[in-house]
Amino acid sequence: MRDLTPREIVAELDRDIVGQDDAKRAVAIALRNRWRRRQLPDDLRAQVTPKNIMLIGPTGVGKTEIARRLALLVGAPFVKVEATKFTEVGYYGRDVESLVRDLVEAAITIVKNAERDRVAGQAKGRAEDRLLDLLLPPGNLPSRHDSESDEATEAAERRQRSRDKLKARLEAGELEDREVEVTVPGRSVAPVSIFGAGNMEQMEMDLQGMLEKFAPKPSRTCKLPVREARPLLVAQEAEGLIDPEKIHREAVTLAEESGMVFLDEIDKIAGDEGGGGKGPDVSRQGVQRDLLPIVEGTTVTTKYGPVRTDHVLFLAAGAFHRAKPSDLMPELQGRFPIRVELQDLTRDDFARILREPRASLLRQYQALLATEGLAVEFTDDAVDAMADLAHQVNQSTQNIGARRLHTILERVVEEISFDAPDRADRKVVIDAAEVRKKLDALANDEDLSRYIL
Repeated sequence: MRDLTPREIVAELDRDIVGQDDAKRAVAIALRNRWRRRQLPDDLRAQVTPKNIMLIGPTGVGKTEIARRLALLVGAPFVKVEATKFTEVGYYGRDVESLVRDLVEAAITIVKNAERDRVAGQAKGRAEDRLLDLLLPPGNLPSRHDSESDEATEAAERRQRSRDKLKARLEAGELEDREVEVTVPGRSVAPVSIFGAGNMEQMEMDLQGMLEKFAPKPSRTCKLPVREARPLLVAQEAEGLIDPEKIHREAVTLAEESGMVFLDEIDKIAGDEGGGGKGPDVSRQGVQRDLLPIVEGTTVTTKYGPVRTDHVLFLAAGAFHRAKPSDLMPELQGRFPIRVELQDLTRDDFARILREPRASLLRQYQALLATEGLAVEFTDDAVDAMADLAHQVNQSTQNIGARRLHTILERVVEEISFDAPDRADRKVVIDAAEVRKKLDALANDEDLSRYIL
């Protein structure tokens, strides 16, 4: 994991997310506190628990993006789950412990990729040797009584010279189209669901793993050009060089010490106990009760071993339009001591979102249309016009935040995208007049904008 200061974390987040400075500061401090905890003596370190964060704000203002970018920034295992996907134990659906199992799987991927990178050089060398063996099959071996003869020695030297020449040609890229016969693993059989209820998920995974041990994946032999066979052989050699048990141990530790869980839509499970027990309300309190021990700290059994959640950082998010954070169980509220309210996006925020992020929507569309040989330029007044319209429609209809820009920009470039392969002119300039021409009628008609924009 990268050890960044809070100021460095905020600066990195600023490169992709516009505004929401309070939320960025809160998550930056929480992340830095993890580094601070690792510097403490062992006896004190075990007592310091993460200060979980609740992000409160309307949809489309950056709650999910902040959490996702934060995890990418530090290389921590990260899981995003919707609280509405879980049900109380005893009902049909996923149980809350599955989020911990998902977190460990994310950690397995991170650790395994790191191990593959570590052994990449050795795996590549072994793969090249295997390619040479495939390109230069073994010849007739000398018999035992003449193995010491001059002829046997000369044959071995000739073969080594041939192998050295072949190696030089392989390294020079002259044999990329030569076909070799390689063995590739077959596809594993899709798991058959034996148990229906979500709280039987772990038992089902254990049974599936046991069946895989008794019935390993089938393999097949096929002919491939060297350029396609090489990555397959490198992957096979890398798998043989890494220790699965070591990966599992490190992944469990990484998940316990650095894991991040983003609980989205947590406001949808907030509600009174006297909600009537009908429809979707039936398990809201039950989901909260099941989430509570996970957030407080408990041990969850996974196929990689027991995993403790005491030091997992939880970020919860919700719009809280119809419910309030105080509608959650008091015990669950207490486990999210840091509350951050995210602000509605302004007209200037929309303009910055279009211009500033490294993968802004404008850059995405320009890159997509450049694949057709079409250069698209958005003038400054066009960007301002789209920002004005996005803000106007959000104010007059449902406020969906920055997601409104996706709809507006798609309407602006729809005709260009359709005609791109057939256009004679290779450069298109989109100005404010073009934006207004395509969108003014829709934006000013509240009934149309409600359904189209």
